[in-house]
Amino acid sequence: MPAGLFAFSDMLHAANRRTDRPLFEMHHVALRAGTVECAQGVSLHVSKALDLTSLDAVLLPGFWAESAQQVDDTLAANASLVSALATRPKAMLLWSYCSGVCLLAASGQLNDQPATVTWWLAEAMAQRYKKVKWQCERNCIVTASTATASGVNGYLPIAEALIARHVSPEVLRDLVNLMVLPRPAQPHPAFLAMSLIEQSSRLLRQLHALVEQLPAEQVTVQRLAEQLRMSERTLARKVRAETGVAIAAYARCIKLNQVSDRLILTASPVSILSAELGFSSDSNMRRMFKELTSLTPLAYRQRFSR
Repeated sequence: MPAGLFAFSDMLHAANRRTDRPLFEMHHVALRAGTVECAQGVSLHVSKALDLTSLDAVLLPGFWAESAQQVDDTLAANASLVSALATRPKAMLLWSYCSGVCLLAASGQLNDQPATVTWWLAEAMAQRYKKVKWQCERNCIVTASTATASGVNGYLPIAEALIARHVSPEVLRDLVNLMVLPRPAQPHPAFLAMSLIEQSSRLLRQLHALVEQLPAEQVTVQRLAEQLRMSERTLARKVRAETGVAIAAYARCIKLNQVSDRLILTASPVSILSAELGFSSDSNMRRMFKELTSLTPLAYRQRFSR
């Protein structure tokens, strides 16, 4: 996925312009010079072959994968790159984000170090690379020799950490403001892996979409079962088997996740959010939200607002 490489380069180029000094020099590199075919039909011209002795750091982008098997297939197809990374000089830094972290793990360069991993790959990666200290609850981890970040926008916190460390926090603040960059998302643990795209099965995706569409007051097990064309008992059994929690609790978390998103991304009054999402009363929504997060909606907005 080349977009992150371009954006990462733009960030460092902006730091050079802001300081009026050539602090960072960026190159696209590969095992061999030439044309590299990327996702979405994009081609990158690579002028330099990968020479680990001449580089201060290497950033590995993510690649498209929708299952652990696809990750394994990509690692196998890039065995030569994994082998090259395994022999990197100790002084060279290795950075990666999204699924690109798996390339570092396969090379052994993350052994005995903490590293990010997207939640749906956490179990598979923990089984394959047991020496890595995987941490799916963190979105960016920077150590003395590596940096890893989760998500397709994981290049951003890595670039921000690099600029803050080697230039200054003040320059980073200016760049964030001038380039209108998003603040890193820091989801509450109660809402990890609750977005629609992250659901692991067709049933959960259907359930998730249905709960989001319904007013909160109308979200009942009976209504959900009817819409999904199965019995209440069958629905409850399947949801518990896949999530480990009762369907009522799971549906409530989906609805409160909508509250969380709007608290983070908007400035709308809590009473308006409650009405828009169909809660029976403002006080009822506030009570359920605090029971789940241990925070009032106002305190939650102050802590997590982007």
